[in-house]
Amino acid sequence: MVLWVIAVLALLVAVVSLSHARRLARRLETLNQAYWELRYDYTRLRSQVARLDPEQAQAEAEPAASPAGAPTMSFVPLSSIKKKAQ
Repeated sequence: MVLWVIAVLALLVAVVSLSHARRLARRLETLNQAYWELRYDYTRLRSQVARLDPEQAQAEAEPAASPAGAPTMSFVPLSSIKKKAQ
């Protein structure tokens, strides 16, 4: 009888742990997507500001200019690359 009680308790703990892990995975996916959307919006807004005031954008870009021949990095959001799993 004691073994059955232990087995049932272990099963309950496993089910609760699984549901908790799934909930955390969904929350992490939501946070990750929100992060990439905010980063995309930030980049888009920064480019809009640069178009509105090109003199200021040039002043900011001059100190951070990379050496000749160095590849430039551009932002590509992961949400546009990965497939939607639904």
